[in-house]
Amino acid sequence: MTRSPTMLAAIADTANGPFTLRNVARPTTGAGEVLIRVHASGTNPLDTKIHAGEAAHARRPLPAVLGMDVAGVVEQVGAGVTGFAPGDEVYGLIGGVGALPGTQAQYVAADARLLAHKPANLTMREAAILPLVVITAWEGLIDRAAIRPGDSVLVQGGAGGVGHVAVQIALAHGARVFATAFAADHDYLRALGATPIDATLDMDLYVAEHTAGRGFDVVYDTGGGALLDASFRAVRRFGHVVSCLGWGAHALAPLSFKQATYSGVFTLHTLLADEGRTHYGEILSAAAAMAEGGHLLPRLDPRQFTMNQIGDAYDAVTGRNGARRAQGKIAITIA
Repeated sequence: MTRSPTMLAAIADTANGPFTLRNVARPTTGAGEVLIRVHASGTNPLDTKIHAGEAAHARRPLPAVLGMDVAGVVEQVGAGVTGFAPGDEVYGLIGGVGALPGTQAQYVAADARLLAHKPANLTMREAAILPLVVITAWEGLIDRAAIRPGDSVLVQGGAGGVGHVAVQIALAHGARVFATAFAADHDYLRALGATPIDATLDMDLYVAEHTAGRGFDVVYDTGGGALLDASFRAVRRFGHVVSCLGWGAHALAPLSFKQATYSGVFTLHTLLADEGRTHYGEILSAAAAMAEGGHLLPRLDPRQFTMNQIGDAYDAVTGRNGARRAQGKIAITIA
């Protein structure tokens, strides 16, 4: 009897428990899917929250294979797939939530609509940390706020995962970009081309200094909570605020008095509801062109983690168990 091919996968059995490497059945490709040999899996704060059992909105009960972002090589293509062929290097935001398979395994079957060809000038690890943050930043700035050349754009948390990509997307689209961050990240933001603002500075002071009290045309909040409240006050009249963490209770009066508008970004909806997946592939194709043109450089933490060290990688994201917190995003090498 012929045995089905297997692969190694990292299984998270219990909340905050260890990851176990197990041999499991290798996935097969259905219609519209490609089989990817995973080279690297990007690790996001949301992955660590799912692992901790603190992300009900991700609809990912344990035990499970986690990991949303992937970079790898196409092994097979399913019926109806066009644009990809075996041997192609690809990247995408493809799973790890709902019933979608995670990327912390040697192989993963993915909806081809969610993929794009990997930027040729980036390594697998660099490409693997981009999909979630690129799509989140793009949806906020391009799809919701519709930034234009010359707009003044404030990115709250501009050195973080979504933030550093939002800064680069805004710059590439001709905006004048300002970004809040702690002092240690100011030189990094200047090197990107943004004007850094001390994250500890009172909002009224930096609005006065950089906009003469008028406010910014667009504010992208990546932190939620008090940072989103400050964003409502920092936007100009008829401006726009967008947030990827706008889940709390907030007073809308500051926004209303300015006749400004607000949009929320919930990137997981497209994965969970299977709506608009083609657009995610389009965003990643545009991001690949930006990277190849020198306009998008991922901020990758230099530490190397393998499948045997996934728990350490998660600790680096959260700073738990004495780990040095990541300076940039964390990639896990799978292949």
